[in-house]
Amino acid sequence: MPKLITGGVAVVLCAVIVVHLGLGAAGVGVLDVLSFVAGNGDENTRNVLWGSRIPRTLAGLVVGIALGVSGALIQGATRNPLAAPDTLGVNAGAYFAVAALAFAGVNAGVFGNGGVAFLGGLAAVALVYLLTVGGVLTPGRVLLAGATVSLIGMAGAEFLQILDEHQTRGLFFWGNGSLMQTGLDRPLVVGAVVLAGAALAPLLARSLDLLSLGDETAQAMGVQVNRVRPMALSLAVVLAAAAVTVAGPIGFVGLIAPVAVRLLGIHGHSLLIPLAGLTAATLVLAADAAAQVALPPSAGYGELPVGIVTALIGGPIFIVLARRVITGDADRGAAVVVAQARKSRFVTALVIGCGLLAVAAVVGLRVGDMDISWSDLASVVTGSGQEMANAVVSFRLPRILVAAGAGACLAIAGVAVQSVVRNPLAEPGLMGITGGASAAAMLVILVIPSAPVAVLPVAATAGGVLAMVIIVLIARQLDPTRVVLIGLGMAATTMALVNVMVVGAQMNITAALTWLAGSTYARDLSTLGWLLLPAVVAVMLIVGGRAVNMLALGDDLPRSLGLALGRTRMLVLCGGALLAAGTAAAVGTVGFVGLVAPHLARRIVGTATHRLMPMAAVLGAVLVVVADTVGRSVLAPTEIPVGIVTALLGTPYLVWLLRAK
Repeated sequence: MPKLITGGVAVVLCAVIVVHLGLGAAGVGVLDVLSFVAGNGDENTRNVLWGSRIPRTLAGLVVGIALGVSGALIQGATRNPLAAPDTLGVNAGAYFAVAALAFAGVNAGVFGNGGVAFLGGLAAVALVYLLTVGGVLTPGRVLLAGATVSLIGMAGAEFLQILDEHQTRGLFFWGNGSLMQTGLDRPLVVGAVVLAGAALAPLLARSLDLLSLGDETAQAMGVQVNRVRPMALSLAVVLAAAAVTVAGPIGFVGLIAPVAVRLLGIHGHSLLIPLAGLTAATLVLAADAAAQVALPPSAGYGELPVGIVTALIGGPIFIVLARRVITGDADRGAAVVVAQARKSRFVTALVIGCGLLAVAAVVGLRVGDMDISWSDLASVVTGSGQEMANAVVSFRLPRILVAAGAGACLAIAGVAVQSVVRNPLAEPGLMGITGGASAAAMLVILVIPSAPVAVLPVAATAGGVLAMVIIVLIARQLDPTRVVLIGLGMAATTMALVNVMVVGAQMNITAALTWLAGSTYARDLSTLGWLLLPAVVAVMLIVGGRAVNMLALGDDLPRSLGLALGRTRMLVLCGGALLAAGTAAAVGTVGFVGLVAPHLARRIVGTATHRLMPMAAVLGAVLVVVADTVGRSVLAPTEIPVGIVTALLGTPYLVWLLRAK
């Protein structure tokens, strides 16, 4: 049976290779490829194949084998079927390291880039370890740590993309995984490293088989666990870094391939590891072929990165697998511990928060690509300002008001979602709500370009609510960790859909990236109207604070007190989705506000909803206003989208939150 499975995988891979070689814009099809293989190809076919097709196919083979073997090693070492180079942050760390090197203008060559990618991936694994060591090492906790590290790496890389406007398109495609090559040099050189790593990996097979029985059992049977696990993870990082060096970060391949092989009945690592490599190579080439069929190069649509296709496939698979993860958090709450709130007078804290918001708004009016003095600002307020000062303030004031409103809505959305899920990491962006809103808004822009402006927030709201409902239906039991993991899968899937639409419609990549990263640029007072419905929902949640408070008490006690638990949970979740989606329609994707603001508010005023939500709203408004000011003044006249700034501020806070005991 194993021989039959191996032969079947090999045959399928060969067929996919032939099909992949037959796709492209040069008019050389599958029949021409077969004729060339048989020795009857003409000169044109030879030139096309050796010039572009074979390097691309070879790159797919190298990347697939590297990611498949890397995923098998990581899953074996961690005993976690959801662990992979991307879900543990290895790809993101390697990607950020290579992007930073390129942004600095350093041409380190293939080996230099590979070494830097390895160091970035290794740093990511080390950070995941630091975030989980000393706590309960559950699969959910490890994956949340990996997601955190991925957010750090991707936020940093997006920051570099926004700065390098002249190369944004290239960075966008490479950052989503692309097999396009300029020759055979890179695939051949990196391929030699991958083959060496793939040849070494089976040497760890017996130890990984024993590790699956548990550390104590493996230790008793002679396995040096403290050596085998670091060796397996280090080799996995080398392979993942090699894949990033060739094609950028390609997600979910290292997750899907080992799982698919296990579903075929292969569990021993001596066969699982090589079959995972072959299966992953098949998946990468098939995904790239599908991308070329969906958006043919000859049609002039441009390149659809293969990483987007693998995300469309892998996101739903991740959701299915996450649904089966046993976390142990359903009854006792999230594995992440929230620090004990300090008692404080609510009114005093709220007044101080409003004062900070006023200061942030005034500073925001002053600074930017053109600073205005305090005297000019005062003259504008009194109505005697100069024309230039009046123009600057009239441009900045609406975006500051929009930023404050968006921050307040996102913060209350975070409180609402976290109160139901009982996990302080349940932020609307991480939960896929913002991604659903973005996908729906982008769909309206493409399908109905002449639609009234008012349709956009309606579509975004519907998309966000739909994403939230799907997550809850899939999760069934509101396990705090499982819901967040499913949300991560939903976020990956929806953002892949957005990227497909961006590429397929040949949208301006820089503009699309800026909107997806969250921006208040050129927002006027009419945008405040888009935040009207979220504001009404926020008030309703505050008024219904007693019911929201009871959600934190589990299941039995609220029911005994007469609360319709299921209906209340859905209403609160939908309210949070409305808030997050409506905000996304106004300012794009702004993350971490719904994470940071509620947590800070809890430490200041406690957990009572009637105090927590107003305090969180003020802190969220302060955070976004400050982020907007920083984004348009630090590198003026270049603007950093507010979502990038909040991500750079929020990820360290998320790291600290995960480390809290």
